[in-house]
Amino acid sequence: MPPIDLVRLWEEHTAHEFSTRDTDATLETMVDDAYVNHVPVLTGGVGKSALRLFYSKDFIPCMPPDTKLTPVSRTVGEDQLVDEMIFSFTHTREMPWMLPGVPPTHRFVEVALVAIVRFRDGKLAHEHIYWDQASVLKQIGLLTGPALPVFGAESAQKVRGDS
Repeated sequence: MPPIDLVRLWEEHTAHEFSTRDTDATLETMVDDAYVNHVPVLTGGVGKSALRLFYSKDFIPCMPPDTKLTPVSRTVGEDQLVDEMIFSFTHTREMPWMLPGVPPTHRFVEVALVAIVRFRDGKLAHEHIYWDQASVLKQIGLLTGPALPVFGAESAQKVRGDS
């Protein structure tokens, strides 16, 4: 796939996840044996059946209304794309995909997030999604030890170039 097609397909995929919030349209952008791995908490799924359940139950309907993805950088290869972005939201609902079992804290969170996306046969084959879970836990008030070498939104601000 030409690099521009990778970008177009990835942007279509994320639009279905975050804007139209359409599980079927999201899955149409993926190969049958695709997988998603949210590395910090091991959520996601393998294969369209598992991904249908994941997207329709744990991901799309659990996205807070003010969720925002802010691009920082993008690298496009022959069959892979890497996006660095800031993911921000107010924790107004349980988010099983990012904060499994954690009730809403109503705190604002912004965290640097990296997506490594592989493509095959004109569709997404896998997503490896990374973020600093300690930063998220600090921002929602679950990680409070002042002596711990963990930062909250300051990490995202630094990635964005604010400091």
